[in-house]
Amino acid sequence: MTTNPSSRRDFIIKLASVSGALGAGALLSACGGSDGPMVQFNYGVASGDPLADRVMLWTHAKYDGFADTVPLTYQVATDSGFATIVSSGTVIASALTGFTAKVDATGLSAGRDYYYRFVSGRWISPVGLTRTLPAANVASVKFAVFSCTLYSAGYFNAYDAATKSGAQYAVHLGDYIYEYGSDPAKFGNADAVALGRVTAPATEIVSLDDYRTRYARYRSDPNLKALHATMPWITVWDDHEFANNAWVDGAENHNSATQGAWSARKAIAAQAYHEWMPIRAQDPANLLKIYRRFDFGTIFTLHMVDTRIEGRAKQYDAYGDPDGGIGRYVAALTSVPPSDASHLMMSTTQQNWLTSGMAASKATWQIMGNQDIMARMWFPASVLQVAAKGGDPTAAVTAYLVAKITPAASRTPAQVDLVSALKNPRLPYNLDAWDGYPIQRETILQTIKSQGNKFITLSGDSHNAWFTNLTTLAGDKVGVEFAGSSVTSPGFESAGLGGLAGAMDGTAVVPGAYGAGLGLVDDLNYADTIRRGYLLMTATAASVKGEYVFVDTIKSTNYVASVGKTMTVSAADLSVTYA
Repeated sequence: MTTNPSSRRDFIIKLASVSGALGAGALLSACGGSDGPMVQFNYGVASGDPLADRVMLWTHAKYDGFADTVPLTYQVATDSGFATIVSSGTVIASALTGFTAKVDATGLSAGRDYYYRFVSGRWISPVGLTRTLPAANVASVKFAVFSCTLYSAGYFNAYDAATKSGAQYAVHLGDYIYEYGSDPAKFGNADAVALGRVTAPATEIVSLDDYRTRYARYRSDPNLKALHATMPWITVWDDHEFANNAWVDGAENHNSATQGAWSARKAIAAQAYHEWMPIRAQDPANLLKIYRRFDFGTIFTLHMVDTRIEGRAKQYDAYGDPDGGIGRYVAALTSVPPSDASHLMMSTTQQNWLTSGMAASKATWQIMGNQDIMARMWFPASVLQVAAKGGDPTAAVTAYLVAKITPAASRTPAQVDLVSALKNPRLPYNLDAWDGYPIQRETILQTIKSQGNKFITLSGDSHNAWFTNLTTLAGDKVGVEFAGSSVTSPGFESAGLGGLAGAMDGTAVVPGAYGAGLGLVDDLNYADTIRRGYLLMTATAASVKGEYVFVDTIKSTNYVASVGKTMTVSAADLSVTYA
């Protein structure tokens, strides 16, 4: 049994209609009595980590002008009027958790919508809409995928568009917040004052209070509040929930001399994340463990991995190497035995959890929710060398693409050398992604290949849209990757590279030839290096469809959303159709 779709749609329409009032600063508290101080629900409600019989519920509750503990009752009902309450209980919001409150609402039925709220005396939170995971016989699942939401860069229009998309679930792949301060010279802050999007606190976040304040600023956004109140979220962190380009023992944007021990900052960041996200703790004694999985009937199993904090070795790029770390990368792969074998993106414990979980799953599709691009984004060395020296790579790009489309029998000796992998090797450009951890990636892909699973990766971090083949070093296609654009964070276009997409995916050579392998990156089938947005995914036993939804602006709240490209992946043979 499921909630009437029109009832769900009506609720979402009503929720969207009040977003303007929320943005103007109206309190998210229902009218209560005058007995005692007002309980403020300033950051709305949220739900997450749905299972077939339960879901996590979240709110932030605080007395107006007082720091006392707030007792709360949560209520889950099958109707928006709460005439039929099916789950209820108590929870508190206190200073110990920054006045956030979370509870696991149990005793629910699979694959249906529920309304929920929190009550404290006569004060009532706004109403949220959530959904449990579907039963085994579900026919299709629709969900939205997000990453990289920099508050100061612009408005969260992609969140607003997704609220109206018909998605049943939301998946966030990391960089839900950013740690930078409000200095206009900092990344993405140039328009913050003009847009009224100045972040808080003004300084870079280091202390627990800093991180809590930053989450509160993001959660004050009306579009984010509305999307949280509309559907359950499944989230995982990336680096900016901690500090830029983080790994197990440090981060590019962490200075132990001035910001204290990395272990302390990491623990603080994890605590704040768990306070503000509707996430179910996998181990209350170890909040740094967040990898977990969700079964969406027999259509797909979603494996949410942590490729950032749990087990990642330091990136080859020491953030100052003239060659971007390529020398270290090559040395690690050519040493005997290759030292890269112990250079891990995730711990072997998590790797085994991932591959054994895929082997045990009864679902048609195995989908990995992953922070960083997993595909081989390898550029010809002839192009990278020019770019690395600060030159204009246009001529090198053109020469390579022309050589690639010229029939082999007609190529000049110079063109033969250009397409030769030995004389013009393909090299990665981003060693913070899976390209910087090639042996572990190959091990995982070979395992998936031997299992015969239908594999899809959903990835974030890059701020641009990429659709790629996932191939082994021998070129065997194991799956595909949908890497989504950012919600607001600047991408290639901010560096003057917005026009590069066609050269990368080959459509500049042959317009519309998506997936033909004619571009700079062999495994790249589609790219958009200009627009912001999100992914709208629809999964069935027969196929997985991904729609790249883009908004035409993030600099105004008046925007238009449109689908840039649609890819449908067949379960029969992983072939792809484009629309």
